[in-house]
Amino acid sequence: MTAPRFAFRLAATDGAARAGVLQTAHGTVETPAFMPVGTAGTVKAMTADAVRATGAGIVLGNTYHLMLRPGADRVAALGGLHRMMDWPGPILTDSGGFQVMSLAGLRRIDADGVTFRSHLDGSAHRLTPAGSIAIQHQLDATISMVLDECTKFPATEEVARASMALSLRWAALSREAFVARPGYALFGIVQGGVYPRLREASAAGLAAIGFDGTAIGGLAVGEGQAAMFSVLDVTAPLLPADRPRYLMGVGTPDDLLGAVARGIDMFDCVIPTRAGRTARAYTARGVWNLRNARFADDPTPLDPACPCPACARHSRAYLHHLFRAREMLGPMLLTWHNLTYYQELMRGMRQAIAAGRFAAFAASTRAGWAGEEVA
Repeated sequence: MTAPRFAFRLAATDGAARAGVLQTAHGTVETPAFMPVGTAGTVKAMTADAVRATGAGIVLGNTYHLMLRPGADRVAALGGLHRMMDWPGPILTDSGGFQVMSLAGLRRIDADGVTFRSHLDGSAHRLTPAGSIAIQHQLDATISMVLDECTKFPATEEVARASMALSLRWAALSREAFVARPGYALFGIVQGGVYPRLREASAAGLAAIGFDGTAIGGLAVGEGQAAMFSVLDVTAPLLPADRPRYLMGVGTPDDLLGAVARGIDMFDCVIPTRAGRTARAYTARGVWNLRNARFADDPTPLDPACPCPACARHSRAYLHHLFRAREMLGPMLLTWHNLTYYQELMRGMRQAIAAGRFAAFAASTRAGWAGEEVA
């Protein structure tokens, strides 16, 4: 059977907001889409069946973590990441650039790549654009990312310009190394810090190289939401309208609403899973801390309209008890809930765009959050 080609089709627009369908070798994904983060071949506290039950159609893996443990050769020998983690659907892999850059004193950057020491055992490694692409090929990533340097924040315009230029060099080398196959894709990454001229230059450089989709990187690194939205206002309109746009590492539900309003199609972030492990629940009425004593005797569901097991089968009091007792079921149930909430939010945005009422949907959703927050 011939694998489908990689393609992106816009189904509806509402202002700058877009609803579409992404076709890949491993299935289709409706956009806007949120990708649960499965850094090391697993979404923390979740089985693959549980992730599927939330409504997720695509997940994210990470080159840096998987190359160190269990190793790309081992993943390939086990049939690739899809088979190993029981996820036959699409997988996007981060190139490892962000993780390597965060190692600070443990890495050294040059024009051709980065040499670093593992945070696990201190062993020395070398990651180049071609090497990152080769590892992602071994993992059998549906969507691979170019190796880039995630520009630190704050950074002067001069520093951001040099970093952006290095990322463009690595993008070209990544493109040369990528092995095209039906249904697989390579995304470029726009860098340039908070400087509009640099973002414009980066987007133009990537367009000249040619990619199947474009990510916007270097955000959600401390610049704040207003600055992030300002960068998106400049950058998103510069990206090809017929290809997917991916905002890396973002974000809160409010971030997602604002970014979709600016034309972004794909997202990933650890926020919903990390929050679930620390007793914080995302709900239509705000963010709740289930450790709070007010929930100790509350027999009602966390969210009566939510289909996840935490809401459909258990009370707020039970969830409170699990976290107080430090039972692992608490993080499992609340992670399931938060990922379900995120997927339902994305579904609501897709439906609102199709109906031409995205602005009203965003306003009513934000109004619900303003009602209550339990710290």
